[in-house]
Amino acid sequence: MPGAEPAAPSGGIAVVGIGADGWGGLPEASRRVLRAAEVLIGAPRQLDLLPGGDCPGERIAWPSPLRPAVPGLLAAHAGRAIAVLASGDPSFHGIGRTLAETVGADRLRIHPHPSSVSYACARLGWPLEETETVSLVARPLAALAVVLHPGRRVLVLGEGPETPARVASLLCDTGWGGTRIRVLEQLGGPRERVLDATAEAWPYERTDALHVLALDCVRDPDALRLGAAPGLPDEAYEHDGQLTKRYVRAATLAALAPAPGELLWDVGGGSGSLGIEWMRTHRACRAVAIEKDPERAARIARNADALGVPALKVVTGPAPEALAGLPTPDAVFVGGGLTAPGLLAACWDALPAGGRLVANTVTLESEALLAEAHRRHGGELVRLAVATAVPVGGFTGWRQAMPVTQWSVTKRPATEGSVTKRPATEGSATEGSVTKRPATEGADTQRSVTQRSDTRRPVTKGSEEG
Repeated sequence: MPGAEPAAPSGGIAVVGIGADGWGGLPEASRRVLRAAEVLIGAPRQLDLLPGGDCPGERIAWPSPLRPAVPGLLAAHAGRAIAVLASGDPSFHGIGRTLAETVGADRLRIHPHPSSVSYACARLGWPLEETETVSLVARPLAALAVVLHPGRRVLVLGEGPETPARVASLLCDTGWGGTRIRVLEQLGGPRERVLDATAEAWPYERTDALHVLALDCVRDPDALRLGAAPGLPDEAYEHDGQLTKRYVRAATLAALAPAPGELLWDVGGGSGSLGIEWMRTHRACRAVAIEKDPERAARIARNADALGVPALKVVTGPAPEALAGLPTPDAVFVGGGLTAPGLLAACWDALPAGGRLVANTVTLESEALLAEAHRRHGGELVRLAVATAVPVGGFTGWRQAMPVTQWSVTKRPATEGSVTKRPATEGSATEGSVTKRPATEGADTQRSVTQRSDTRRPVTKGSEEG
């Protein structure tokens, strides 16, 4: 029949989105699936929206916590026609993702309903494609902070009746008290309602549990500005002096080149700034900060919360021992502890082909290690120097910060038939292998195969490296 949606695949599961308008708001294709289902699974509120006469299947409410129970619950009803109810669009912050990860997307047939975000944008007149959305369902409230920028429109999926009051409190505490909050309750249903006030004047302790918050972001005049690009002000961090300073941090993030979904190891986390700003570049970016000092490790977690990336993982322990068992990184930053035996080699060995490694230092001892690593593996070796204008009596002069030596390199795949060369002396900078290709006429045999042609230029009289 033209326009009809196919049923769930054999042995599969139908997932049906439903809104606050209940049975009356469902298209006929979704109704047919629910009528034919032998087992109906959903939240009690969703199950109550189905008419008993039209949907005779056995009704089962999701247990809490939900995710661990999914495999067993579905297995218990294998061989029966199962329909799972979801709020709105099941694939948008909904049960659709959990089911796909549990049983495989090929076993699902999803029947979407307009999401609460679509309803909210329709009511507000906001363009959906330009509106930021954050879900606080089973997520820390601190995750909201990363999307707050002046003039931005943000939709927040609330977890319960207290969410709007908690959001208002966070906004006031972080310099966004003038932000307008609208709570859109029961969207699409007969009890739809809108509550409207600023964060600093929010009067409601509880709202309807089924709601979306709409934020028109207004930053307080005296609040610290936190941009979207790497290089946040140093004042944004709680620290004890162990902090990669702003301009060096921005250059380091540029060298690390984060991409969505990638994982960073921040070795020698200090205050956590590199891992935090790596994660702020995209919500899918992940980071692990490795810090041996417990007090600093706790400080990293506080900074991550304050700057909107509470999912940053903190591992307390010395490297390289604390690196054991961590998931494979896409990039590694070494900001401290370079002279620890085996550290640089362990980081290099952990990287897959295509992974990036960036290491910074201000000491001559560690600089010597980076120079040797650069000789072996190639990449770029640069020196970063920053000076700040300060008063000098009645005049102004430059105050020079300690120069930072930075080595950055991308690990290239080993080629078949390559020869492995080990360090000739004990205690050399790297313990890993280096691949060396046969020399050709005119080739530079002192350079490893990972050395780019523009990596090392001859130094002429009067020139300056870096």
